Amino acid sequence: MRAHLILIDAMNLIRRIYAVQERPFLLLDQLSEKTKQQIIHNTKINSGKALQKIINELQPSHALAVFDSKAPCWRYKLYPDYKKGRKKMPEHLAASLADIQDSFLELGIDSLESEQDEADDLIATLAIKVALRGQNCTIISTDKGFLSLLNEQIKVYDYFKKCYLDEDFVSSKFAVKSTQLIDFWTLTGDNTNKIPGVPGIGPVTAAELLNQYGSVAKILVATDLKKSIANKLKNSDLQIQMSQQLLTLKKDIPLGFNLKDIRLQQEEEVENID
Repeated sequence: MRAHLILIDAMNLIRRIYAVQERPFLLLDQLSEKTKQQIIHNTKINSGKALQKIINELQPSHALAVFDSKAPCWRYKLYPDYKKGRKKMPEHLAASLADIQDSFLELGIDSLESEQDEADDLIATLAIKVALRGQNCTIISTDKGFLSLLNEQIKVYDYFKKCYLDEDFVSSKFAVKSTQLIDFWTLTGDNTNKIPGVPGIGPVTAAELLNQYGSVAKILVATDLKKSIANKLKNSDLQIQMSQQLLTLKKDIPLGFNLKDIRLQQEEEVENID
């Protein structure tokens, strides 16, 4: 029987649910401790309900909630301004993550926390390893960065909009293929994570270049580029290399466990993903 693993981008799910629970109290100058605890309680309850709905809707055989490392990941060392200006997680939410993980475990869903990588890198590694063995994987997240992983075995599901973010979605939103997204964001930049692009190249130009030449590598060696475009690329050579590295998800993190360790139901055959 073919396995179907769901990988929950845990903080993507939890922080969105937390924001909904916090919203009614945002007009207050300061949240009381009692209010904070009520918001956390509601977040835990609704996160559990969300996971149960996801399991009921997608009927996976295996599941895992993946959390970010508590320490800054390698991308900050490469580029200190990575995610600069992003709102920090509230301290009372950060202090409650272990309790929320325990509530996930009560549903049969274990949690995995990276030691030095982002959850995105762990999720990418797991998804690729499972897909290479012919098994199916669904990533539960609204993070567009996972769209570069799309293939026959790997899907991305937006729980909040109740829809799959598929190739049609990528084409309509970015006008390129999923396999070209890393190059697309290398050219345009990724404002969400504060990753710089090539100054003067926006989404329309980036899509046109990629649809004509196929990749950034081929664009850089093209001899028929407009002079203005060629100059912009030439002046951004080092930045292009750095941005591609920042945008590319790691797919080779050592794992050290089997699918059987995170199954939700008995499987006749379980493959090693170490």
